[in-house]
Amino acid sequence: MDFNAVHPKELDTNLFRMIDDEWLLICCYDEENGRENMMTASWGGMGILWNKEVCFLFVRPQRYTHDLLEKQDRFSVCVLPEEYKSAHKVCGSQSGRCVDKMTATGLHEADFDGVKAVAESKLVFIVKQLYRDDLIQNGFREESLLKHYPADDFHTVYVCEIEKIFQKKD
Repeated sequence: MDFNAVHPKELDTNLFRMIDDEWLLICCYDEENGRENMMTASWGGMGILWNKEVCFLFVRPQRYTHDLLEKQDRFSVCVLPEEYKSAHKVCGSQSGRCVDKMTATGLHEADFDGVKAVAESKLVFIVKQLYRDDLIQNGFREESLLKHYPADDFHTVYVCEIEKIFQKKD
């Protein structure tokens, strides 16, 4: 694989643009079906918490990825180059319960330090769960945000330590 390890403080990218415009793929290995599952995410962030470099991700409870995250501590968060934007549409609209997303998108699985990821990625974050909790209605200080939860399906937030970052070589 043509990737370099990058320390989080050396990462030279606009995280706001990366998450909001380029989107992320949360990649979990599905032991039961023997394949990788990926979910498109555009809500999340990165920073420092508990003196660790972390990412925090939000996943609704009805998503198959939620089920998988509840069973595993380590997984990957991948950022694809622009030419793979159509893969995000598949990974954001189809369930891994029913669809092999690798096959459906034409992407390929790769192994990074024992964690499955997407070979076509330009960035791969290997992360380890530190904390999880469910958002609750009475925690919202701005009531207008509840419009994102018409079915009261509040996200679970996962706070994960960034163990390693791999960046595709130019």
